[in-house]
Amino acid sequence: MKINYFTPIYLLFTLLFQGVSGAEIWVSPKGKDTYSGSIDSPLASISAALRKAREWRRLQAKEVSGGIDIILQDGTYTLHEAIFIRPEDAGTADSPTHIKASADAHPIISGGISLPHGWKKVNRSIEGLPAAAQGKVWEIEAPLMGDQVLDFRQLWVNNRKAKRAKSTEGDRMERILSWDHQAQTCWIPKPKSTRFSWQSGMEFFIHQWWAIAVLRVKEALVQGDSVRLSFLQPESKIQSEHPWPAPWISKETGNSAFYLSNSIQFLDEPGEWYLDKLRRKLYYWPQKDEHLATANVIVPYLETLLRIEGTLDVPVKHIHFSGISWQHSTWLRPSQQGHVALQAGMYLLDAYKLKIPGTPDKKGLENQAWIGRPPAAVRVSYAQHTSFKGCRFEHLASTGLDYHKAVQFNTIQGNVFHDIGGSGILLGVFSDEAFETHLPYNPSDRRVVASHNSVENNLIKNVTTEDWGCVAIGAGYVNNTDIRHNEISEIAYTGISLGWGWTPTVNVMANNRVIANKIHHYAKYMNDVAGIYTLSAQPGSVIENNYIDSIYTAPYAHLPEHWFYLYTDEGSAYFTVRNNWCPKEKFLQNANGPNNVWENNGPMVSEEIKRKAGLEDAYGWLRNDACLPVGRN
Repeated sequence: MKINYFTPIYLLFTLLFQGVSGAEIWVSPKGKDTYSGSIDSPLASISAALRKAREWRRLQAKEVSGGIDIILQDGTYTLHEAIFIRPEDAGTADSPTHIKASADAHPIISGGISLPHGWKKVNRSIEGLPAAAQGKVWEIEAPLMGDQVLDFRQLWVNNRKAKRAKSTEGDRMERILSWDHQAQTCWIPKPKSTRFSWQSGMEFFIHQWWAIAVLRVKEALVQGDSVRLSFLQPESKIQSEHPWPAPWISKETGNSAFYLSNSIQFLDEPGEWYLDKLRRKLYYWPQKDEHLATANVIVPYLETLLRIEGTLDVPVKHIHFSGISWQHSTWLRPSQQGHVALQAGMYLLDAYKLKIPGTPDKKGLENQAWIGRPPAAVRVSYAQHTSFKGCRFEHLASTGLDYHKAVQFNTIQGNVFHDIGGSGILLGVFSDEAFETHLPYNPSDRRVVASHNSVENNLIKNVTTEDWGCVAIGAGYVNNTDIRHNEISEIAYTGISLGWGWTPTVNVMANNRVIANKIHHYAKYMNDVAGIYTLSAQPGSVIENNYIDSIYTAPYAHLPEHWFYLYTDEGSAYFTVRNNWCPKEKFLQNANGPNNVWENNGPMVSEEIKRKAGLEDAYGWLRNDACLPVGRN
């Protein structure tokens, strides 16, 4: 059954906005930016429509008195650069700007490139390709950007993400043999490839505790049935020096799991692809139901599709989006600098173990770390009173929607997040790059803090598909935040992560509410995990009336029983945790601060609370009615 994901929610929000707008600017993929912008003479791009609206506001034209509607007709809007919304685009409470789908339209904003129908089946022998794949692989000229072959890490065939060629089949992984932190090398079993050898561009993906790392392989030295790997900088040093999370070595539960990728010798099963940049060829072994002569094949080009950014003194205000699908973003950091994650997808810029433990805030702290933030398809900073309602975020490589810094009174409501490599939603600062990540965040100007934001009635499914340590909803240093009635499933790690810093010191975080969410089928690959997870002191914060069920049995968990439904981690303090339903009382309160209150959590919680958790009735249609696999209770 084909589900119309747009029309019901678009009609709902259209009714809410009726009578508000005074002017219309129409946009269509069939339009031209030299046209007038009327319904019969639409513009071609959102950027041109924003410029027109910006001029109306600059000249104080009569058109803006009741607000401006930028209305998108059906079709795909392919971007060559990110849409940028700045303070001059801001509306007011009485004259907002709405960027929305027209009735019954499903506009797609795409950061990808659609490949031409020029695929050819390769009947000649391809050097390095496994025997099993010879005669089954198709090829096409790889796209150029200027005089360079476009680099990408994702490929979508008819909206289904294909697999980058890797050394293990399906979801299976191998186990490392050892890790030499001093030499910054790793020993692995020799891959099954008959003539395994190092190839430029080869990558190493490793599962370690609650995060993953992707390292570019500098050298692969074969010795008998083993291989010694060394890696490029800067990731080699960071990976071998940082203590948490580190490669796991254990006779009881097995060493860290890994696979190698991005080499033609690994292209050995249907659904896999390989980009040969030297020969400018893209190879793909299609699945049985795929016909490349007619298939829609898309590679991503832009990391960010939309950027909303004001300044601290002049934020962007009163811009609203509804009924739009944001698709096809890329994520290039692992290909350029490697990716060594700390937690929730935040990657390490530098990290090491202290010879003498202790900091002014935490006497027992034995390590230091500085982090970066992954890119997002839609990124918002220095903004107030904005919203995304009834949108879709899908086929994206990294974060879906990120409200980062100095964001207040914003709403994320009634959206679908699906097929996303990283986190679905991020909110608030997770330490600035120059700021050691375990220090409490107390900026002198509190305007930079994310506060009074609402994340409600969103369906988040099948995210964290590439960076397994990411989360469905991640909130860092936030206050007065509402995370309510969201439904989360099919994720690699934690459902909702609230807080940062690992510190009991009171900081900017306070009065956050995680209420009536439904989280199920989580922890697909990672442990040290929970449906809802918290860090650090957050006075006045409440976690209540949530439903958490069906955790997966993560196949490569470092400690197989180290999973939880609720997990208040280091420094968590001043929380009230009550009336949360889960099938048994499996919780962890690890190194918590003072004044946490736990009341009535577990299978004894009333059926009424259990029934009301998740999407409210008006948003129930968002659910995909496909059967879900069975997890662990």
